Amino acid sequence: MISSSTVVNSVVDKLRQALARGQWRSGEMLPGQRELAEQLGISRPSLREAVTVLETLGLLRSLPGKGVLVLDVDSATLAQAGESVAAASLADVLQLRYTLEPFIVGLVAQSANSQDIGQLRLTLMDMREALEANDGEAGVSAYIAFHEELFALTTNPIFQSVVQQTGNALKQSADMLRKSPEHLAARLAENEAVVRAIREKNSAQASAQMRRHILQEGQRMGIEMNIPDDDQPPTSGERP
Repeated sequence: MISSSTVVNSVVDKLRQALARGQWRSGEMLPGQRELAEQLGISRPSLREAVTVLETLGLLRSLPGKGVLVLDVDSATLAQAGESVAAASLADVLQLRYTLEPFIVGLVAQSANSQDIGQLRLTLMDMREALEANDGEAGVSAYIAFHEELFALTTNPIFQSVVQQTGNALKQSADMLRKSPEHLAARLAENEAVVRAIREKNSAQASAQMRRHILQEGQRMGIEMNIPDDDQPPTSGERP
């Protein structure tokens, strides 16, 4: 089952790309909600959430009683809205992940149902099978899928637009992950600890385990992360 937040993310990307292509030019109005929703094959509530995200990004403006106006934004700005992480270094990627992912899993621990947790555990099983088969490519795919599933469990559409960039950033580190398949067992164990905390609905522990995981990723990649001293997670033997 595809989550509503995932649908919204997809619609945001489709609309941004259409704006970049000039399908609707600055100063023009988007088609009416019913027509546009039918064109995209989505519900009107999902379309409204996507428009809200694009308004936050400064690409659209809703005019009560008139419709949605395309703002005067140049192509470079449009591209940047979807590709701003392209030039990021791996240290930048990890710092962004360290900022967002612990907060995400803390929220997920509060709201995840048994179906959500079951899906996360199935993806961890894919990681374990890849480990046992010594299949590094499958292991990387399962690792990325696990983190994207965590992202998809967030529901705030504006937050989702930021999370989408994190998902793209995560994929940027895939080449590095492929170069270190020997670390898949550690990644699996760390992600299993995150899911255990989510299953226990322990937000603080889930966040701490994710912080620890990302710091460990940095160490495995030989990257020294610059984070506040008072934001260091507890050691593995401590409970937050």
